Amino acid sequence: MNNPSFGADDPIETIIQRYADLVYKLAYAKTRHPHDAEDIFQEVFLRYIQKQPKFQSPDHEKAWFIRVTVNCSLSALNSSFKKKTQPLELDLPAEPQEEGVDLSPFLDRLPPHYRVVIHLFYYEDLSTAQISQYLHVKESTVRMRLTRARNMLRDKIPYDFE
Repeated sequence: MNNPSFGADDPIETIIQRYADLVYKLAYAKTRHPHDAEDIFQEVFLRYIQKQPKFQSPDHEKAWFIRVTVNCSLSALNSSFKKKTQPLELDLPAEPQEEGVDLSPFLDRLPPHYRVVIHLFYYEDLSTAQISQYLHVKESTVRMRLTRARNMLRDKIPYDFE
């Protein structure tokens, strides 16, 4: 589908519904704070509404949302406000969990760039080539980050899943 006006006829509500889960979960994977993820979510869709970009394909559209979410997450994490504050240690519920083992506490301990590749690979079912393209890093870098993240998780998770 190489229609230069792909998504042009989609109402904004449809686009938000299509990418809401992806944007929120990716922002949460990067920040590990629900409130920050909500702020990033709003920023991403505000940018979409303001710019109204034209996409060449569904993949191009998805790539745009991933890239903007990662950029907004990085901006949020690197803001001078964030660097000068201390997080409160509250027992707030994390993102909703699907059935199975809750890996959130272990993912929280990973550096943000490892959490992002884990999220995109396992939760969004993207290939390492796609992740490489979306994050603007080499595919070997994505594979290395996945390997290191898996090793870090293996060392931190006290469970035997077999």
